[in-house]
Amino acid sequence: MDNFKQTRLHPDILKAITKMGFETPTPIQAKTIPHLMASAHDLIATAQTGTGKTAAFGLPSIHLTDIEDRRTQTLVLCPTRELCMQITKDLGNFSKYINGMNILAVYGGASIQAQIKSLKKGAQIVIGTPGRTKDLIKRKRLDISHVARVVLDEADEMLTMGFKKDLEMILAQTPQEKQTLLFSATMSKRVVEITKSYMNNPLEIAAARMNIAAENVQHIYYMVNAKDRYEVIKRIIDINPGIYGIVFCRTRRETKEVANKLMHDGYNADTLHGDLSQMQRDEVMGRFRNRQLQILVATDVAARGLDVDDLSHVINFNLPDDDEIYVHRSGRTGRAGKKGISIIIIHTREVRKIREIEKKFSITFIRETVPSGLDICKKRLYTLIGKVENVEVDEQQIGQFMPDIYKKLEWLEREELIKHFVSTEFNRYLSYYKNARDINISGDSMGGGKKQARKAKPRRSTEYLIRRFLC
Repeated sequence: MDNFKQTRLHPDILKAITKMGFETPTPIQAKTIPHLMASAHDLIATAQTGTGKTAAFGLPSIHLTDIEDRRTQTLVLCPTRELCMQITKDLGNFSKYINGMNILAVYGGASIQAQIKSLKKGAQIVIGTPGRTKDLIKRKRLDISHVARVVLDEADEMLTMGFKKDLEMILAQTPQEKQTLLFSATMSKRVVEITKSYMNNPLEIAAARMNIAAENVQHIYYMVNAKDRYEVIKRIIDINPGIYGIVFCRTRRETKEVANKLMHDGYNADTLHGDLSQMQRDEVMGRFRNRQLQILVATDVAARGLDVDDLSHVINFNLPDDDEIYVHRSGRTGRAGKKGISIIIIHTREVRKIREIEKKFSITFIRETVPSGLDICKKRLYTLIGKVENVEVDEQQIGQFMPDIYKKLEWLEREELIKHFVSTEFNRYLSYYKNARDINISGDSMGGGKKQARKAKPRRSTEYLIRRFLC
C-alpha cells in the first residue's frame, strides 16, 4: 500500500489526514488498515511508540462507525491519562469532517460527572484508562455490551501498572462476538496470557519504528561500580551544559532517590513517579515540556504520554529488565531528524546484556570512559568563555552603571579581572572536581583524536571585557 487513497477510507477521513500532512502509510498502518477494513479477525501488533499505531487502529475504527447509532461501538483502553487524551485528540482530528461522530475520553483525575454527562449524549468511540472505565461500567453509565471492537493500546504498560484485573472485568462485559486488537511494545508473558484468554486465533504483525531514530542515536555505555552510578549521572550533566534529557530508573524508590540527590546538589531536575497526584504530575510534565527543567528522572510507566521531540540524552541509570524496553527508551531521543545520545550505566557482569541488545536490534554500543574532573572543568570553562564571547551587549541598559563599575574594578589588571569573573562562575566545579577520582572500572581505554589548535584571538581591553561579563 503506497498511499492512503488505496485504503478505501471514507473521503472525509482522507480529506482530514491529507490536510494533516499524511501521505504514505507507515509500516504498521500499511499492514493493519487493510486487515481491519476487510476482516473482523483479532489482531496482535508489536509496535513501539512513534510507529503511527494510533492511526493504524483509529482510521479504520472511524470509517467503520455507524454514525446513526449513538451507542459505543469502539472501546480503546490505554494506561495513562496523557495517552488517553492524545489518542482522543488524534481521532478527533481524523474525523473532523464527519458530522455526528462523537469521541470521548474517560480517565481519572477529572470530573466523573462531566464524563457521565457526555456519555448520556452518546459516544460511538470511547477512549479510557482501565480504572475510570471500570468505574463507569460499574455505575452503569458506560454500556459496552454492543461494542464491535476493543483496542488494548500499550498492553504491556497496562499490565505493568497492575491493571490486569480491571482489564479482565472490562473485557468480560463486552460481547462474545467482537474484534479485539492488541498493541504492545513488548510481548511479555503477561501480555501473552491476555492474548490466550481473550483473543481468538489472532493474526500477528510486527512493525519497525516510523522514524529513523536508530540511525540518529549514538549508543554509549559506561562501566562503573554500582555505588558510583549517581556520580556518573552528575558528570554526564556537568560535561553537557545544554543537556535536556530523561534519566530512567527501574523503581519508584530509585527514581525518588536519584531525583532528590540531583535537586539537593543544585541541578535543574525533578521526578515523575506513581506516587504523584495527577496535579503534581501535570505540573512536572508541563515544566519539562517548557524546558524549565533540564533533567527528568522517571520510571518507564510514569513517562508514558510524555512525548518530547528534542531530547538530547536518554540515560539508563541501570539496564531495564526487558531488552526491548531499552530500544523503546532510546527511541525518545534522536527524533525529528536530530541527533541524540542514549547512555547505559553498567557494571562488569552486564556486558553480556549489552552484547545481546547489539545482536538482537543491530545496535552498536561504544564504551566510553566517565569524564574526569579535568575534562569537566575544561568543558565548563570553555562553555563559559564562549558564552561571554558571544553575548550581545546592550549599551543602553548597562551604560549608566559603567562609570561606577569601572571605578570599582580599576585596581584590577586585565589578567586579574578575567580570573575574578571566571572564578565567580567556575569555583563550584573547580572545588568539587579538584581531587575527583577515576571511577571507571578497568578495561580498554578509549582513544581520542588530536584537537586542532585554536586560532589566536586579538587581546581585548579591560573595559571591553567588563562589558561582556556583565551582559
